[in-house]
Order: sequence, then C-alpha cells, then structure tokens
Amino acid sequence: MTLHPATASAKTEPEQSVIHIMCFSQEPDWDAPWRFSAVRRGSGSGFVIQGKRIMTNAHVVSWDRQILVQRYQDPRPYLATVEFVAHDCDLAILKVQDERFFEGLEPLEFGELPKVRSTVVTYGYPAGGQQISYTRGVVSRVDINNYVHQGNRSLLGVQTDAAINPGNSGGPVIQDDHVVGVAFQGTPGLENTGFFIPPPVIRHFLKDIEDGAYEGFPQAGIRLVPLQNPAYRRFLGLPDNDLGARVDSLVEIPSTQAVMRPDDVILQIGPYPVGSDGTILFEGNRVFGAMAFQEAQHGEEVKLKLWRDKQETTVSLPVYYYEGDRTAGNQYGSPPRYFVYGGLVFTPLSMDYLKTFGRNWADAANAELVYEIFYRRHEDPEQTRSEPIVLADTLADEVNANFIIHRRALVDKINGIRIDKLEDVIRAIESNTAAQHVIEFIPHNGFECLDRADAEQAASRILETYGIPKDRRL
Repeated sequence: MTLHPATASAKTEPEQSVIHIMCFSQEPDWDAPWRFSAVRRGSGSGFVIQGKRIMTNAHVVSWDRQILVQRYQDPRPYLATVEFVAHDCDLAILKVQDERFFEGLEPLEFGELPKVRSTVVTYGYPAGGQQISYTRGVVSRVDINNYVHQGNRSLLGVQTDAAINPGNSGGPVIQDDHVVGVAFQGTPGLENTGFFIPPPVIRHFLKDIEDGAYEGFPQAGIRLVPLQNPAYRRFLGLPDNDLGARVDSLVEIPSTQAVMRPDDVILQIGPYPVGSDGTILFEGNRVFGAMAFQEAQHGEEVKLKLWRDKQETTVSLPVYYYEGDRTAGNQYGSPPRYFVYGGLVFTPLSMDYLKTFGRNWADAANAELVYEIFYRRHEDPEQTRSEPIVLADTLADEVNANFIIHRRALVDKINGIRIDKLEDVIRAIESNTAAQHVIEFIPHNGFECLDRADAEQAASRILETYGIPKDRRL
C-alpha cells in the first residue's frame, strides 16, 4: 500500500489528524432575497473522529457551495460534504467522498472538561496558512457564553489565552493527547482571549445525531432571576440557605406553561441545587442554571424541585428545541422567503435583514422593527406575529411611482387582513377583487394603495427588468 505523505512517519501525533478545510460559500442577499452574494473562499480547520468523519465548526462550512479538505503536509485536496450541521452549538460533521483520504489517519479521542488553570494546546491553520500552527495557553474560565455564529444562543464555553485566530476555527484543543474542545471564536477588543467548545457540548451534539437527524439544544423557556432579598425570601417562606431562584416569566411554550408558573422558585434542576443567584455548580464551576437544562436532549424530561405556595414540590418538565426566536438570530441553510408584487418586495423580518442596514443597524433601523423582533414576544405575546413581514424595497416602476413608503416598513394589514406570515400577504393580494390593494404599515397606521389591474399587468415586466427569476420563494 502506498502511504500518503502524512503517514510516512509519526502517525500517532495529533497533528496528523488535523485537517485544513477550504470552503467556497455563497450567502443570500437578505434585502434583495432572490439574489446571492459573490462566491467567497474561506479557510478553517477540523479533525478526524470515529467513523471516518471530520468535525469542524458550523460557521466554517455555512452556505457552502464546495468544500475541499487537505491532510497534514499533503498537497492533494479532496472533496467533502456536510453530513450534519448544528448552528446553535456551531459544530458540523463532514464526510469525504474518497475514503482513501482516511488511510493511516487515527481518529482523535475526546477527553473531559479541562480544569481552570490547566494547560491546553490548539491545533489549526490560522490566517489561511498551509502549515499547521500550535498555540499553548491556560484555561482561564468555564462559563455560559454567547455563541456568535447563531447569535441568540448561549451554551457552555471555555475561555483560554491560547491564540484562536481566523482559520483556527474547527481545530482541536488538546490536553494529554485528548480533544478537550473545538476552537470557535474570539472576542473583538480583547487580547489573548479565545474560546473553545467543551466536551459536554460536543458529546450532546454527537448523541443528538445518532438517530440520523439533528434536533438541537432544548430550552426550558424560563426566565430565572436571583432571589437574594432576605425579606422577600421570608415572605415566600423560604429557608435562609441561599438556595432557590425565582421564575420571572415564561416563554410561550405550551409544555412549559402547563408545568411551570411565574413566581415559582426553582430549588434544584436535575441533580444540581440552584443558588439564590440562579447559578449551579457544574464540575467545580459556577455557571448559570440554563446549563442543567442543556444536558437534556430534545423531548426529554428534566426533574425540578420547586418551592410553590410555601411548600416544596417536584415536577417533570419536558424540554424541546425552541423555534420561536429563530429570526432573532442568524439563519443558515435556507435562503430567505419573499414575494414580489407590483414592484413591492415583501420578506420576513429577521436579524439577517436588519444587518443589511450596516454595522450600526440597531441605530439605522426604526424602533418598531427592533421592538417587533426582539421584545414583543416577551412584552406583548398575544400580539406576536409568527413571521413579521417587512416591505424590504420598492422596485421602481410606473405602477408604484407615487409611493411615499418605499422600504424598511413593517406590514400590519393588506386589504384588511392582518399579516402574520408571508402566506398571508399572498392570500390577501390574490383574494382581493377590489380595484385597489390597501397596504397598512406600522407605525402610525401609514398606508399605500396599488391599482390591482395595473399591478397584475406590470408583474412580468418588473420581474424581467430586475432579473428576478420568480415572483416568490416560499
């Protein structure tokens, strides 16, 4: 058998199984949703695991058009495809079409959560370099961290002063010849600070995909707040033992609302006592109590010890992956939905759409858009729309020449029909028999009118003029 260059010597060294990944990707244009951006080339890292697979970060291979992988010190690229991707925990599994790629490669084994102040080494290909890089550092902290890839999920993460630069993403973090993390992000403005995904998150992901599908990390839908006021604790009849945090509010999840009540005090989640500050002790680290729910898989039950009506009780809470805030985070995999009519471009309101306003999108967007996507579900859940729709743009044509409201406006009603999702827009327009379409916007009840006959006659002309292949993507 002919050995690859990488297998000629030192086959047992971890770097032999660290992979250089090149991804050619193409993202959608969220405010012109029928278009895609130019193809870009990105570089990342990965490593071989059991089953002739490569583990890497989801953000390394997102929106992929083609993925090429290279072995250590081997110039030949191989084609790879995404087998599983988990955007909430920023992990992905790749398969290589040519099984010769794995000849002589040993899968890396996973270790345990590293201790604070212990030493780790990161392996990877930072800054697009062709030679593997090694950086040594100390574990600084173990805590719940925001995972910036999806943007609205926080999971267990490990901070280190080992350098983690662009291109390191997806590479293994090694301690005692075992993988104790996957490098995935840094923090802008902070020096000598990087983060890696720890074994509990990795194992949860691997267990999740055992059935051939990825469900995601479940959420309890509970907003837990500290309960440290001694007078309030005495009012509730709680012992003075610094245990128990109060349920401030519940997300609109029926299974959670059926079991939990606002003002319940959670004393214990699974095996973990809950401190009065809402934290638990997890493998010697004080972390927020959400970590205890994240150990469960989608659809499993978590036992809770509660203080309710001045007495202790026990309940079982089923937990599921939550889709209700999907548009408030970065989206991947499916291009944006849209509908074009009379030159009006309707598309769902999302974080991705808001980011097209520029770096300071929160200032550029009107307050109603920000409120609708981030706050309404908490403050006014009965008025929450399942998929708020915006007028993203108005493609100039004689049919809409006199419009004052051109773009970046939240749609309230069309022809008297409340718009909760994109299908409502289509239904409201296609079922209308009046001479005009009336489109109402939030705020201030602004509205525009469109002649129905003129709009229908202009449909094909507008699509052809602006190079739009279809009037809708659902």
